[in-house]
Amino acid sequence: MSAFLKSVSKLTLLAALAMTVPSWAQEAPKISEEPLELTIHFHFRDKYVYTQDWPVEQKAAELTNIHVRNVASLATTSSRDAFNLLIASGNLPDIVGGDASGGLKDDFIRYGLEGAFVPLNDLIEEHAPNLKAFFDSHPAIRASISGPDGNLYYIPYVPDGKFSRGWFIRQDWLDKLGLDQPETPEEVYEVLKAFRDQDPNGNGQKDEVPYFARDVVDAVRLINLWDARVSGSERYGDFATYDGEVRHPWAEENYKIGMSNIAQWYKEGLIDKEIITRGSRSREFLLGNNLGGMMHDWFASTATYNDALRPTIEGFNFIPMLPPKTVSGDRFEDARRQQVQPAGWAISVTNEHPIETIKYFDFWFSEQGRIMSNFGVEGLTYDMVDGKPQFKQELLTNGEPVNAQLWAVGAQVPRGYWMDYEYERQWTNQIALDGIAKYEACDCLKEEFLGVALNAEEKAIYDRYWPSLLTYMTEMQQTWLLGAQDVDAGWDAYKQRLAEMGYDQVIEVMNTAYARQYGAAAQ
Repeated sequence: MSAFLKSVSKLTLLAALAMTVPSWAQEAPKISEEPLELTIHFHFRDKYVYTQDWPVEQKAAELTNIHVRNVASLATTSSRDAFNLLIASGNLPDIVGGDASGGLKDDFIRYGLEGAFVPLNDLIEEHAPNLKAFFDSHPAIRASISGPDGNLYYIPYVPDGKFSRGWFIRQDWLDKLGLDQPETPEEVYEVLKAFRDQDPNGNGQKDEVPYFARDVVDAVRLINLWDARVSGSERYGDFATYDGEVRHPWAEENYKIGMSNIAQWYKEGLIDKEIITRGSRSREFLLGNNLGGMMHDWFASTATYNDALRPTIEGFNFIPMLPPKTVSGDRFEDARRQQVQPAGWAISVTNEHPIETIKYFDFWFSEQGRIMSNFGVEGLTYDMVDGKPQFKQELLTNGEPVNAQLWAVGAQVPRGYWMDYEYERQWTNQIALDGIAKYEACDCLKEEFLGVALNAEEKAIYDRYWPSLLTYMTEMQQTWLLGAQDVDAGWDAYKQRLAEMGYDQVIEVMNTAYARQYGAAAQ
């Protein structure tokens, strides 16, 4: 918890809550005439549980008369284990939610189909006007979380905004070498060679690392230059859609071409030799030591290195640039914020108050619920300025991560809620905001593959073949990148091996489910 929040004593907090009376507070109808307690199992981020002590939850209880009491244990440091143990016990509370490694979407649907969770379609239609309005205006999201029987079994955490990551380059190095930002694969190659050979950091050593990355997904992102895809979604190695057909990007001809080229670039020293092993601190190390030239990474966090390093590295200017055009002349970005997260909450079949519970879920999609779930409590973490929530300056400037401070009061928690990107914009620096604006104007974002819900027969085929297929494809990707084998020489054998391992069967069930789930939009 931040120093800002530690300074708020219990009495001060209670006073702040009592004095904080938003204009909508008096108008919000109570869900229950008498206080109603609902139990919840909600374990998230492997170390937190839902708690009635959060100021946000206390304010929600005051407004709705619904009091949510946690029954999840903090004895485990795995949200996945906590969920699995709950399901195995068969002793379900009123509400089950949270997040977990791999997401809980498939679990909500699977156990919903088996009768553990209440189908929500009719409840939403009859008792949840805010949720109904949201799903009516976001049909793709509704389709993406529907089970194979057409039912909704959980309310998801829905992110806001489009762009998560983009291309960054040392503009000061370009200026020193008299180069423009690269616009084509050939220009990217020449820029990376110049970074390698022409000593842009000025220390007289050939120590620059032209292209680097923190994550494996961005280690191979350069294949985009040859019209290849790393993934169809923000999840590394996901399926993608090609003219309404589901296929995997790592089985496409363009992927072979892209991998062949970046393997050559790696061999020539244009890509960090430790790009697979250096890990999450590569950005901090290579930028902090004035060594890194170009990368693909998160806008908000990457842009902050300008503020951190300009006092010590003269002229440091690491800024976003538009995605270079591909060999076909296309320009695209395929890293985006997920439109829907595999996290949220569901109503257990043992819940004796499903109507009140769906109304409580609906509250978080109302205007006041959305503000609270994103910004916290008025008077404590934010004030209303010209009708819009504005974080308190102390919260923004005390040196503590804003999101961590919000988690501590019960905001930005992965309950079923709709994120408001304005919460993040307020603590994103201008360099990142300008970069995001460039990408918005470019209108070059690839559509996201939103996933499918497989029925029992389809899931059996998927589970039989896909895990080993993905493992094999991932291993071969790294083998080719590092030069242990040649992708061109081994491509036919690779495709044959995919067929032998069941790739075609997986693609068939994925397309069957996709057509069923998205209907005419999938054609």
